[in-house]
Amino acid sequence: MKRITVLLAEDHMIVREGFRKMLELENDFTIVGEAQDGRKALALAKKFKPDVVLMDIAMPLLNGLEAARQLHKEMPAVRILMLSAHSDDAYVESASNAGAVGFLLKQTSANEVCRAIREVHAGRTFFSHAITKRLNNQKTTSRDGLKGKKASTLTSREAEVLQLIAEGKANKETASELGIGIKTVEKHREHLMEKLDIHDTAGLTRYAISAGVIESSVQLTIV
Repeated sequence: MKRITVLLAEDHMIVREGFRKMLELENDFTIVGEAQDGRKALALAKKFKPDVVLMDIAMPLLNGLEAARQLHKEMPAVRILMLSAHSDDAYVESASNAGAVGFLLKQTSANEVCRAIREVHAGRTFFSHAITKRLNNQKTTSRDGLKGKKASTLTSREAEVLQLIAEGKANKETASELGIGIKTVEKHREHLMEKLDIHDTAGLTRYAISAGVIESSVQLTIV
């Protein structure tokens, strides 16, 4: 039986190790790589071409939503299973828009995680029971739905700049991280503010949190 190759993308080492040990107990999975941020996840996905990527939403440098969007564009055959501690409709909608075919809550049981990987590998979609139940009982439009639509209009580079701004990076640090000039960062920042109709760093940070770009628990420096 051909094993399902899986890439784990999760920034908390203890959580990532837990998933790895859990999946290694199954006889039909092979872990081909582990990533602690979205950039590393993209690099490893290109290198190993896994069947399934188990992707955390909230990761440093490049969050799971933007990593999923870039990965789906470059490698549409890879099945992306999003992982989060939050099940807000806006998160689920943003994940689907990014190319994810499933969404799991971190409190999901081991059996459900394994089942989800098998389901999406077989070409189906999979959502945690709590999410499926809610989606069946209501329309997927939520109070934050418009925010998800706004986020989808950002270019990949703008989304990357938004995350780094929200993480408290100065323009010089952002330029160094992305390998672009400071003037280019400033231009992306201007475009972000125009598109989102937000005109200060604190507002961009609040938006990034509400859109699932970063977690609210991240210690932020407003510059």
